[in-house]
Amino acid sequence: MSLRTALDRLTARRPELPAPPEPGAVAVTARGIGLRVGGRWLLRDVDLDLTAGTLLAVVGPNGAGKSTLLSLLAGDRTPTAGTVRVGGLDVRRAHPVDLARRRAVLPQRPQLSFPFTVADIVAMGRAPWASTDAETADEEAVAEALAATGMTDFAARRYPTLSGGEQARASFARVLAQRTPVLLLDEPTAALDLRHQERLMRTARDRADRGLAVLAVLHDLQLAAAYADEIAVLRDGRLVARGAPERVLTEPLLEDVYRLPVEVLRHPATGAVLVGPRRPGKGTP
Repeated sequence: MSLRTALDRLTARRPELPAPPEPGAVAVTARGIGLRVGGRWLLRDVDLDLTAGTLLAVVGPNGAGKSTLLSLLAGDRTPTAGTVRVGGLDVRRAHPVDLARRRAVLPQRPQLSFPFTVADIVAMGRAPWASTDAETADEEAVAEALAATGMTDFAARRYPTLSGGEQARASFARVLAQRTPVLLLDEPTAALDLRHQERLMRTARDRADRGLAVLAVLHDLQLAAAYADEIAVLRDGRLVARGAPERVLTEPLLEDVYRLPVEVLRHPATGAVLVGPRRPGKGTP
């Protein structure tokens, strides 16, 4: 079946994802996790549950431990203390393929330099399903992921010829094609323009609404407020707050965490939380 045929089928029906956990079920559990490197704790004493059907945004200043937390949850790094379970598996003992069938990871800086096509890159997301019944969905999964990220017309392009934003979208498509119950996204919007930031976050929101457990490390507090069910705030390697955006995104907390004057407002029409630095007006001394 060609890529175009797979896309045509997608227009006729909504593609089905593998059955995720029941909404509200815990998909990832971390208890007391920490990572110590060179005598310094990069992350310490963090308890965190990620539930199916929700999008959790992790925010905090540079060096707060956000990427460290994601790498521990993914099983890419071994915690110095505590335990992590993904889909019931202890990440310390789980086989990499078993983990890859339960969670997909978008790293902050994907390292790909070989001249693979975009379609090849996205198809790499299907590797965990080789020699399983799910392998029959490979072409459809790739086509669906390319369509979701606006990369269908780039399928034959060589990855190194893409712009940074296009490479980021291709990498996100690979994660989507993996079709796992858990998505772990590290600064997924960092290289994207405004339009594609919104498209990516709408896609992440859609996956959570369809039952997946989604965690996204974000620097943009406005995106976190707009799309996340809950926001977790890290500072100096510790979890200092977690809850709904309107509960967590307060001026006292954000000013303490970011050490910067902050304004938190409500949109006059929608009531949505609006966050930004408190700036003096032009011409103000």
